[in-house]
Amino acid sequence: MTVVPPAAGEPRRPEGPRNPGDAWVVAESGEKYWGRFGAAGLLAFDPARGILLQHRVSWSHFGGTWGLPGGALHEGETAIVGAIREAQEEAGVPDGAVRARFISVLDLGIWAYTTVVADVVRPFDPVISDPESVALGWVPVDEVAALPLHPGFGAAWPALRAQLEVFPAVVVDAANVVGSVPDGWWKDRAGAASRLRGRLEGLAVPGTDLGVDGDLWFPEVSMVVEGQARGLNTGGDSASVSVIKADAAGDDAIVTEVERQVAAGRTVVAVTSDRALRERVERAGAARVQSAGWLVDLLARAERASG
Repeated sequence: MTVVPPAAGEPRRPEGPRNPGDAWVVAESGEKYWGRFGAAGLLAFDPARGILLQHRVSWSHFGGTWGLPGGALHEGETAIVGAIREAQEEAGVPDGAVRARFISVLDLGIWAYTTVVADVVRPFDPVISDPESVALGWVPVDEVAALPLHPGFGAAWPALRAQLEVFPAVVVDAANVVGSVPDGWWKDRAGAASRLRGRLEGLAVPGTDLGVDGDLWFPEVSMVVEGQARGLNTGGDSASVSVIKADAAGDDAIVTEVERQVAAGRTVVAVTSDRALRERVERAGAARVQSAGWLVDLLARAERASG
């Protein structure tokens, strides 16, 4: 693997200090890939308008084609942070305008490109904010394939388009998950439920665990609490985690939430180790049922990875 700086006619950034990631990775075959630490792009999806595409300036790599706002990652930068940063630099995407739904990674060994697929949660109009774009626009999903696409994006688009129809949701039996770890939760059930809710924020789940394609998904989460746990502090609820306080039996509330999510067209994964409840949520339409231990392990791995 060789890393070389850009030469005349190759991608250039606005004047200013160059980031070490802004360089070509050259394979032994001679193929070049932009981004010493890999690259990432943002596929922003607005159901009313389509996806945000960038018409690349002629002097850029594969100039004249349409693709996603994106570029080289900085050293140590996550793909989501990098994709949004690049989209802000190239298309003026405002802070908080999108929420990541899943990521798809093309890993070539010497170099990797990550597509961050995100739903628009606050509509915006793109703004050309650097010299790398001829035009920016929202393109209806059915019209994307008719454009002259960047080869990499063109190859990935059919699979990405199919995944745009998938909306995973995770319904958590909070009492079962909290009770699976003997950490004194019985002394403060509401506090234990509050801690679980905080840990569920930004939950990232491998697609294989959800039964869907895609490397890593960020599903909407419904956490059902009952009894004394209903006293938890729900301040700061977000779009990714909602707390449902069961008025009566928690199991009934969980089944009702699964039915609601299925009716809304979501791919539902229920989390419980209760055998009888497992059978009920499967009948209610849950695509998969994962154990409390599965979720506890998933959260622990994520926390270890984040340091």
